[in-house]
Amino acid sequence: MADKVKVWFDAEADYLEVRFSEAAGYEKATGNDAVMERVDAQGKVIGFSILGVSRFKKNQPLVADLLAA
Repeated sequence: MADKVKVWFDAEADYLEVRFSEAAGYEKATGNDAVMERVDAQGKVIGFSILGVSRFKKNQPLVADLLAA
């Protein structure tokens, strides 16, 4: 588990990003069109992002499987 978690929210873009690591990485699609996972060179999940955050219902979770190795 990460010692620190960084969270960014851009209200104008309606975009949320969560990072578990400062390591270099790239984004990969998930089974949910609104969610991208960020993985490092070894395929370890180091964060995720959500586009269109405000469209999700308040009392229901957003579910996405982060599948990287």
